[in-house]
Amino acid sequence: MKRILIVNHFGIGDVLFSTPLVAAIKAREPGASVSYIGNPRTTDFLRHDTGIDRVFVYDRDAFVAVYRCSPWRFLLKWRAFVEDIRAAGFDTAYDLSGGSALSLALVFAGIPRRIGFDYKGRGRWLTHKIPLRGYEGRHVVEYNMDLLAPGDAARAGCLKPPAMRLFVSKGDEAWAGAFLAGHGLAEKSFLIIYPGGGASWGRDAGLKRWPAESYAQLAEKIIERSNCPIILMGDQAEEGLCQAVSRALSRPVMVLAGKTTLLQSAALMRRARCVIVNDGGPLHMAVASGARSVAVFGPVDPVVYGPFPVGEHKVVTRGLSCQPCYRNFRMASCGHRSCLKTLTVDEVFRALEEWLS
Repeated sequence: MKRILIVNHFGIGDVLFSTPLVAAIKAREPGASVSYIGNPRTTDFLRHDTGIDRVFVYDRDAFVAVYRCSPWRFLLKWRAFVEDIRAAGFDTAYDLSGGSALSLALVFAGIPRRIGFDYKGRGRWLTHKIPLRGYEGRHVVEYNMDLLAPGDAARAGCLKPPAMRLFVSKGDEAWAGAFLAGHGLAEKSFLIIYPGGGASWGRDAGLKRWPAESYAQLAEKIIERSNCPIILMGDQAEEGLCQAVSRALSRPVMVLAGKTTLLQSAALMRRARCVIVNDGGPLHMAVASGARSVAVFGPVDPVVYGPFPVGEHKVVTRGLSCQPCYRNFRMASCGHRSCLKTLTVDEVFRALEEWLS
């Protein structure tokens, strides 16, 4: 039996972009065992993916904290992490990390076939590498599929990616059903607005977000034109943002920021009529869970990082000549953020309007 490891320690969207690769590997190697290295925030839904047999947790922040305290303790922790991987006896690894640290760990773990992207020469520990300058012109999912045919671009281009997927547990599905029943809501009778997102950008997350006052004006317009209830969602750090939107409205709306797990959020999203969201992980959760979405994009290219596949999803962008200004993992200097500040409520509402009737 083949034992395959996928490495991706990035955020929610990036990990969901890799789920078509998981599905394609399982389709090509039905008897293979597939494991995954992910970060603590994503391992919950990775563990529910029926194509993944085991999940290893890589907490980069924890490793950094230990190193600052004691380099010796760091080495012991790193060795234990590598030995845990070695014990699983993997013969192939698909490394999506784009760096050298984890690919070196794969060497020490004794994995003979290591496939990944060579970004800025960081793929030196890989046995099969695909040169990468950045993601441009096609979706990240399609780039990931190239790893199934390293060195054969023509063949890789013929590999049609499956859709992204997100498996929700029966317990989380039951929670969502009970939540709706408790609030007198039927499926597809409500909208979800997620005014935050973009957590993987850290302190720069705001660069990807349509202004809170714009979301408030959009919600108010929805209230005026429709009787569709609105639920504001986000994580714990975005509770203040959601409350700011809520306070600006003429009618009370539910605020669930920080009150749901990721899988509970996904279970609720798939029951909504539509999810209105910024570019970021929550958008891709909505897409992978089967919800319809209206996504607001600013500096990032939706061709590369947008909903996949497009299906019943709409992207709203201002279409300025300077967009996208985030290219090849670099954000251009921008002091005006016109792409998001000048995007009007009417433009976003028009994308949503047909789903309100």
